[in-house]
Amino acid sequence: MNIQGAAAIVTGGGSGLGRATAEALAAKGAKVAVFDINLAAAEEVAKAIGGIAVRCDVSDAASAEAAVAQAEAAHGPARILINCAGIGIAKRVVGRDGPQPLSEFAKVINVNLIGSFNLIRLVAGSISKLEPLEGGERGVMISTASVAAYEGQIGQAAYSASKGGVVAMTLPIARELSQFGVRVNAIAPGIFLTPMLLGLPQEAQDSLGRSVPGPARLGDPKEYALLAVHIVENGYINGETIRIDGALRMAPR
Repeated sequence: MNIQGAAAIVTGGGSGLGRATAEALAAKGAKVAVFDINLAAAEEVAKAIGGIAVRCDVSDAASAEAAVAQAEAAHGPARILINCAGIGIAKRVVGRDGPQPLSEFAKVINVNLIGSFNLIRLVAGSISKLEPLEGGERGVMISTASVAAYEGQIGQAAYSASKGGVVAMTLPIARELSQFGVRVNAIAPGIFLTPMLLGLPQEAQDSLGRSVPGPARLGDPKEYALLAVHIVENGYINGETIRIDGALRMAPR
């Protein structure tokens, strides 16, 4: 699909993988709506790329519906959706204070999994009504999974479950939306230099980088963005979750 002139939505676009993807899409000529629960961060990115900033809690139906409507009013219905919004809580099922609070598990599922589906369902409703492009394609959606969907570490039960759900729903949604000319894929990144890791001491960052077989470093968000752009442009990638992790396979802890 040709990105030039297409309307795009990037959730979690105020930082990390989402910011890099919003920048890459804008550089290709897309009209980008930067969704983030942190409006100030979204505004900073939108100003830099010539897009619009929209506050959005992806886990809330009303918030997402209002955000999509705002983006459509500015740019028209989106043909590109990239779900990068996500959170992670590292906590054992049974810790020193007893069982993990159910609310913590539910929050991660609500943001990472339900939030991704929330935007997919809303954007799919609009895309399905658009005129098809050359070759019959109407749009492309990409969600962010994680290598933790396959090799979750101790303390990652909630995060792994949420990302495993993203992987599991990608194929059935791709199969369903193929009738409308909409491709649906996911990216499973390894250890990337996102704001969460930037908060760690340099020694810890270097240690994590050395755990990656090759190249032995943390991933650059721009590398995630390059893959996202390629998936959008390559019309035969559909129903797939692609790992981008430097051959990393996570240890139990």
